[in-house]
Amino acid sequence: MQYPAEFIRAIPKADLHLHLDGSLRASSLVDMAKRSGVELPSYTEEGLFEQVFKSHYNNLGEYLNGFQYTCAVLRDLENLEQASYELAIDNQNEGVTYIEVRFAPQLLMDPSKGVTFDTIMHVVNDGLKRAKDEYNQQPDVKSGDKPAFNYGIINCAMRMFGKKGFSPYYTQLFQHLRDFEPMQVIRTAAMELVRASVRMRDEEGLPIVGLDIAGQEIGYPAGKFKDVYEYAHENFLLKTVHAGEAYGAESIFEALTQCHADRLGHGYSLFSPEMTSDPSINDPKAYGEKLASYIADQRIAIEVCLTSNLQTNPAIGDIKNHNFRHMLDHRLATVICTDNRLVSRTTVSNEYQLAVDNFDIPLHRLKDLVAYSFKKNFYPGAYTEKREYTKQNLAYFDKMVAKFGLTEE
Repeated sequence: MQYPAEFIRAIPKADLHLHLDGSLRASSLVDMAKRSGVELPSYTEEGLFEQVFKSHYNNLGEYLNGFQYTCAVLRDLENLEQASYELAIDNQNEGVTYIEVRFAPQLLMDPSKGVTFDTIMHVVNDGLKRAKDEYNQQPDVKSGDKPAFNYGIINCAMRMFGKKGFSPYYTQLFQHLRDFEPMQVIRTAAMELVRASVRMRDEEGLPIVGLDIAGQEIGYPAGKFKDVYEYAHENFLLKTVHAGEAYGAESIFEALTQCHADRLGHGYSLFSPEMTSDPSINDPKAYGEKLASYIADQRIAIEVCLTSNLQTNPAIGDIKNHNFRHMLDHRLATVICTDNRLVSRTTVSNEYQLAVDNFDIPLHRLKDLVAYSFKKNFYPGAYTEKREYTKQNLAYFDKMVAKFGLTEE
């Protein structure tokens, strides 16, 4: 079925896998770098797109190269508030009514300069809330003609970092815990993050809705952070895990069984048995199929990032080879996401367009995809409020279907 680009932009959408530090405006990155004295390879948008934020990458390392520049400018609190505000605005302008912004606060912290966890969380929330309040004052939103905009924040712990260079906070932590093994330091930072997240949610009312673990998957399995995720689980903080992006289905299994994952970030390797390396798994294809059946049955959502996967795993080749086709066939609860709007040079509308243009998605299945993005989000409110918000967005979807005169073929 063919869907007009105007229709895709008009329907209500949510982005549940959205990295703040990978989603700046290129123009703003240039301005922020000049203001903060951060050196860039180029001070033009064209130059940055040519040298750093490319349409295609050779490998994951090249893809991640740009984060050194975005994180550098975001350690300035004025820049951080601006980036948060603009990210919400950019989503609103393409029909996105709900976002879950994730980032690693400890990558931006600089305790010696007073840039603490609490400060960073307030600044990010200030930017997002400012954009939310402005949008929700629009007459058609206040009248109920259009759904309101809302957001949640997901805090990422890092799977790995070194003794220096990753951030001032991490460098100082290694110095303070110099007699610890490196993995002990990494886990200590993760535990500090989840405890601080729960505290700020409960004591200051910040919409911190979830925990994530990000960074290099190979060599740093999610199970090493079992106690961190158990703390989140015990304190009703919802959980997503980067799993199955660059490692086999066993990584997904560990995220589910060791970390109580409510959602999975990427989950690509579920249907790529060649990525399985655990010698105890005798039949990787059957293992993946059983795991997929379990995920489908439990309605555990997978955050699908089509463009990002094509860029970090060039071996996929054509978009039609993406395992999203298997996810659809197995009736998994899939959510269309961007991952990084700047690094992947994409938008939510673009990701939906890629999906509908390259896979068999009739109108009722498209509505399912939209519904999953609202039903499986970590909404910062009571479940009854989330249900009502979901109903409003799906009613608006039906309204757009009628407006564009679309019918099921």
